[in-house]
Amino acid sequence: MEKKKRNETEQNRKTSVKGVRIRTINLGMLLTASIIYILILYATIHLSLKYEELNIATENYVACVRQAGMVTEASEYLTMKARMYAVDRKIEHAQDYFTEINVTKRREAALEELEKYNGSQEAYDFLKTALENSNALMKKEMYSMKLVAAAMGHDVHEIAGELADIRLTSEDQRLDSEAMLKKAEDMVFNADYQDAKALITSNISYFLNNVVEATRQQRMNNASMMQKIMNTQRVYIGLLFVMSVINLGLIVSLVARPLRVYIRCIKDEKKLPMEGAYEFQYLALTYNHMYNANAENKAALRYKADHDFLTDLINRGGFDQICKSLQMQSKRIALLLIDVDRFKQVNDGNGHRTGDRILKKVAELLKNRFRSKDYVARVGGDEFSIIMMDVGPDMSELIEKKIESINQVLRNPEDGLPEVSLSVGVAFSQNGYTSTLYQNADMALYQVKENGRCGCDFYQG
Repeated sequence: MEKKKRNETEQNRKTSVKGVRIRTINLGMLLTASIIYILILYATIHLSLKYEELNIATENYVACVRQAGMVTEASEYLTMKARMYAVDRKIEHAQDYFTEINVTKRREAALEELEKYNGSQEAYDFLKTALENSNALMKKEMYSMKLVAAAMGHDVHEIAGELADIRLTSEDQRLDSEAMLKKAEDMVFNADYQDAKALITSNISYFLNNVVEATRQQRMNNASMMQKIMNTQRVYIGLLFVMSVINLGLIVSLVARPLRVYIRCIKDEKKLPMEGAYEFQYLALTYNHMYNANAENKAALRYKADHDFLTDLINRGGFDQICKSLQMQSKRIALLLIDVDRFKQVNDGNGHRTGDRILKKVAELLKNRFRSKDYVARVGGDEFSIIMMDVGPDMSELIEKKIESINQVLRNPEDGLPEVSLSVGVAFSQNGYTSTLYQNADMALYQVKENGRCGCDFYQG
């Protein structure tokens, strides 16, 4: 029934409008312009594809450099741990070494990640060779660690199973502890070891040079093609400009005058007169219908303007209006300035979505703990304010208990959210909102933060 009524209303609008239709005049121009638009769109899509290829090439380059860095970093890390174990003989260095090999596996992860990118096989082979050389170098490092463990009497099973499987040569087994330690240190510092490290670095450098050259060539090819496409676009845009000038000359007499009238009416917030072409008259009917409906929506819009969209609390603008109105009233009020402690740290560490959930949680706790006649507002990112009506310093203990109960919930979360707390500064006024009330509450809040946060303090004037 409702749908039928709407259809009848729409039909009545159409039949009540008289005038020349602009679309008939513009049909020819529209068809021509559409063809040009399609050509521009085609060129734009082609340009976007080339641009995307350029982005992919750049991303591949960045990824390759990053993965090469991971291989280098992991290899250097293993060398450092092997050398540190050989020098100061602390077992945790050997454990860190095998953690990188068996758990972190940054080198293997880098190589696996590079298989996803469309790089050259030659570049991939260079990095793979670097990893193989690094693995070969690991045998020397592990043997060195085996010597240190034997000399120091370390339990190799406590370090890693791989170390337990290594067998010292009969010659090395006959060495005393000092000789074992000297040989272990020499194995990870001698010239052969340095040459092997240099070979790894060389292969990684070859890999990076190959990637840089391939990326440069692809960028040059794509840039040349993109330039050609943009030149074609300029021609199409020139044709479209000519069509627009012609179209403007045909429409100005039917559109310009009624449009000026409509703009003036809209600025003056008046209904539109029924004049001009058919489309403008129909627009006037629709606008006037919306004009009438708009009055019914103003209350809802005012609510949205005065309330924070995330927490549904009063926003800063609405709070300022409340403060302004309370300047003219001699009422006993309390102003609470509230900061969420360590919110930036939690927000940066856990993401803005978690931060939003914490703000909603704080807002809900404040609404539930305070009275319906108190004004609870979110005045900044993690800043809240409350104006309590008809209260004085005799209610300080009650306010403090409210804040303590909220902090108890926030510091012992059961909903998976990070732990936070509130710092609250409170000031009282016997004459409504005054110019110094905010300063007093802010001074109290400062004292809370100076005393370690997570609490409530009252201004003592």
